[in-house]
Amino acid sequence: MKKYFVLIVLFLGTQLRAQDFTFSQFYEKPLLRNPALAGIFNGDIRISGAHRSQWGSVTVPYKTTALSVENKLPIGNANDFVTIGVQMTSDIAGDVKLKRTQMFPVLNYHKSINGEKDSYLSLAFMGGIATSQFDPTLMKLADQFRNGSYNSYNATEQKVEANGYNYWNASTGLSYSSSVGDTKFYVGAALYNFNKPKVGFNSTSDDVHLDERYSFNAGINLSISNYGRIIVFADHMRQGKNRQVLAGLMYGRDIVEYYDDPTPFTIYFGSFIRLGDAVIPMIKGERKNVSMAISYDANTSKLHVASNWRGGFELTLLYKAFLRTSSSTLDKTRCPRF
Repeated sequence: MKKYFVLIVLFLGTQLRAQDFTFSQFYEKPLLRNPALAGIFNGDIRISGAHRSQWGSVTVPYKTTALSVENKLPIGNANDFVTIGVQMTSDIAGDVKLKRTQMFPVLNYHKSINGEKDSYLSLAFMGGIATSQFDPTLMKLADQFRNGSYNSYNATEQKVEANGYNYWNASTGLSYSSSVGDTKFYVGAALYNFNKPKVGFNSTSDDVHLDERYSFNAGINLSISNYGRIIVFADHMRQGKNRQVLAGLMYGRDIVEYYDDPTPFTIYFGSFIRLGDAVIPMIKGERKNVSMAISYDANTSKLHVASNWRGGFELTLLYKAFLRTSSSTLDKTRCPRF
């Protein structure tokens, strides 16, 4: 979803609907897709980090960093379990360094709906505090231009009451995960920002709020041989008048096995699209509990005239493992390999 930050409109208090940001490797940031995708992986703990930098060919680069931690815990003697975790993000954009920082704890309950340990209905809630701020000394306002020249010492009638604010945000989601033979899959739906928090910078901007975001998700892991698999991901999101479709696939191949270590090195490559905005080739390497991936947005929107088809790089790093303790889910679940 493109980032639009129109500061002057925010200060004037004109009606505006703000947007969430997103990642091109969206499948590596499940809590930003759907809180109910927390814990939908093979292991007890997952730590996922991502960083992207975009639009450097057009303006000051927009930089977004995210870190999430998920920990699955079994419940009693049943096959049910819960996932607790947290999603943290930091986003900085534009000449005035508009920054948004979020910290959202998440709780996801997974209810086993058969005795085979591989079909679950999951219900999650996520919420927490977010803060936004900018540097007003970097603003260049229209009435500071005199005779075609800008001077920071020129007086301005534009009043800035505050350079930051805090707000509380809440989201919920539902997902279903299961398998058919060797094919693992999940589907889900989520509602973000259901409290529609106010996000204006001054006291007159009561109509400036973060719209509700509806998210629909799917993932399929299909084994095609003893050493190869195809993984498909898709998201459809609606926020206010904006729509976004992200979809694509990757092929994974186990290419190295060591004589004294049966764990293979797996390489993935594929491509995704952000409909009407970008084509996103990617490559990923995975060894034991750690994986790293890089992707690039090739801009296909109307902005490509200015960007020369260039969008930005995104890097992700992922760690997941079984803890092999008394609280491990190792013997309780057969979760999809995502």
